[in-house]
Parts: sequence; C-alpha cells; structure tokens
Amino acid sequence: MIDISTRRSLLAGGAALAGASLVPGRLFAQDGPIKLGALVPFSGAGGAFGPSILASQQVVIDEVNAAGGLLGRKVLLISEDDQTNAENAVRAAHKLIDVDGVQTLMGTWASAVCSAVEPLCWEAKVMMICIGAADSITQAAHNGYVARTQPSTTLQTAQFANFTIAEGAKSLYILMPQTPFTEPTIKMITEAVTPKGIKIMSAIYDAKKTSYRSEVDAMMRAPPDMLMAGGYQPDTVVLAKDVYRAGFKGKVMGYAYAVNDQFIAGAGPESAEGFYAMEPVADAKSPAYARLQAKLKKDYLDIYTCHGYDEANLCVLAMAAGKAGTGTAVRDNLRKIGDPDGVKVDNAVDGMKALAAGKTINYLGASGPCKFLPNGDAASATFRFAVVKGGKLVPYRTL
Repeated sequence: MIDISTRRSLLAGGAALAGASLVPGRLFAQDGPIKLGALVPFSGAGGAFGPSILASQQVVIDEVNAAGGLLGRKVLLISEDDQTNAENAVRAAHKLIDVDGVQTLMGTWASAVCSAVEPLCWEAKVMMICIGAADSITQAAHNGYVARTQPSTTLQTAQFANFTIAEGAKSLYILMPQTPFTEPTIKMITEAVTPKGIKIMSAIYDAKKTSYRSEVDAMMRAPPDMLMAGGYQPDTVVLAKDVYRAGFKGKVMGYAYAVNDQFIAGAGPESAEGFYAMEPVADAKSPAYARLQAKLKKDYLDIYTCHGYDEANLCVLAMAAGKAGTGTAVRDNLRKIGDPDGVKVDNAVDGMKALAAGKTINYLGASGPCKFLPNGDAASATFRFAVVKGGKLVPYRTL
C-alpha cells in the first residue's frame, strides 16, 4: 500500500504525461474500436486469480465481436498486470487510460489497488467496475464512475461476526495486515459481537515479515478460543505455520481468497487443518454460471472468475443502452440494465438484441443479481463457510 504523499506524486507525474497524449488518443477511440481495460493481478497476492478473471472477460468480448460488435464497432479488451501493488497499478492504469484510451477499468482485485487508481478513472471519466471490498472505495467522491460486483467490507464483516456468534465463541483474537479494510473490519466485528458477551482482542502486523511468531505468542497469552486470520494468501500461509507450531487449539477463520487450495499446499495439510474460509459465492444455479462453465470448460468457477464475466457484460450492455461507447454511458446506464420488469438476460449478445428491439432488460449474472446501490456497492450477496479437512476444503455452512 502506498501512502498519500506518494500516491499524490504519482498522480501528478501521470498528469503531465496525460497532457501530451490524452486528447488525441481518446478522440481517435470515438471513431475506432471501443476499448475496454482490464487491470488485473497476474502476480502478487492476487496472482492466482488474474488469469481466470481476464479469461472470463475475453469470453464476453469474443461473443460480442462474433455477433457484429457493439454499436457497429469492434470491441478491444486491453489488459495490464497490476501486480497486486498500488504503485505498479497506478503506472499500469495511466498506460491504459492515457495511452490506450480505454473507457473502463475492470477486474481490479485488491482494495489498495482500487483506491489508488480510482481517482485516475473519475478524472478521465473512465468507469471502474472492481472487485476490491474496502468500504472506502465507494465512499470517495467518484461521481458515479465506480461500482463493484464484490460485496463490501461491511457485508463481508457481518458474516465473520455472525459466524463467531453461531460457533459459540467466548473470545476472538483478530490478526490482520495493514490494508484499507483492516481497521473498519476490527471495529465492525467488535461492535457486533461485544453485546453478545464475546471478548475481542486484535493486532495489526506487517505483511512483509517472514514470521509472525511474536504476534502469535501475544495471541497465545490471551488466550482466545477463536482466531480470525484476515490477511492475503502469502502472509496467511506463514501465519498458519506459526499458529500450528504454537499449538493453538481454537478455531481459525479467514477469507477464502487466502484459505484455498494454494494455501493448503503452501502451509501444509497439518498447519491448514481446521481453518475455516468465508467467501461470497457465485450463483451456481444461474444460466450465466452454466454458460460461463461451458465457455471456459470448467466444472467449478471461483467467484472472481464470475465477477470478471459479469463486469464485461455489464459494461457492454450499459454502453448499448446508452448508445455510446464511453465510460459515462456505463455510469449512466449501469442500473437501467437491471430492471426487475425487463427481459431476463445472462449475456451481452442477448441483451443487446433486446435493447435494439426497444425492450428493457434485467441482467442476472454468474456472481449474483448484479444490482447496485447509489454509491456503487453491490446490493446483496450470498456467503458460505468451508473448512479444511484432510487436506481439502469441504462445505460447512451457508449464511
């Protein structure tokens, strides 16, 4: 995560570059292909998810172009690796916006990345539809140019609190790295579970450390009967090993993007055993999910793959509804393509046909309903917990 002064200097430096290239490039884009940008992680903490996010977006673009394009124009998907790093993401976003002339940024995964690049988007009137969950992302003065398909920190944190209560915990210790959602998460969980008589303790650690034994030792002195490991996959792997060596016998819960198959392989089955993973879940019974399964030839789709698919469909359909291949058209029409009384569609091509026939549409996605609050937050989501047993994640509880 970069500090404010560093981020401001990056933005200022990028503005000088934009002055030389922004106008010609974006004017040309009005007569040529419609360019959609994908800023996704191919490395860093989110590196395991970037390729599938991009692949799902490309499915949409290929279908649209095969059907004749959008508004009579070819659609190009241009991608950059944000490296799950805010500084690198700002440079990549400048390239996509100022040089390539994209009208959207889709697939941004980490909250710190979303927070760093969103000012570039609203200043250039580029629509950012992201995955990052931090509440602060949609609380910024983005003038409608930001929305997210992923449920917010508030929605996700409520599930951790509900799980803590449902499991009968008496004391909860929260260990998290410094992220844009760390302090709000601790605060919201504390407010939710304290009235139930559950004792809360917490510590924030440096995710770059090679061991968290000192933090784990402090936790063991408490001692809690439940631990929330709220980091990303790399640091959660290290934390799990230290927790196992310390002999902690309580329950441990974390985010599913950290506690997954790669986590089990990295931490080892013994250290990972008994970890609970919370995640927003895709709508596996929806036509959109089945359609994407067939296109990607996969039996299982993670939620981020589904987000990528929905984001691309939403951008194309909003542009079609607004009859303009611009970020502003996406902003102004994003909620209009979710009309409850409209024709139900699960892909951009069918939706464009309905719009061309003068009908309203209700896009229902692979990740869920894809309905948005005025601030850009996803309106609702379904969550589930899984638990590591015998070296594998198995379903545990749906909330």
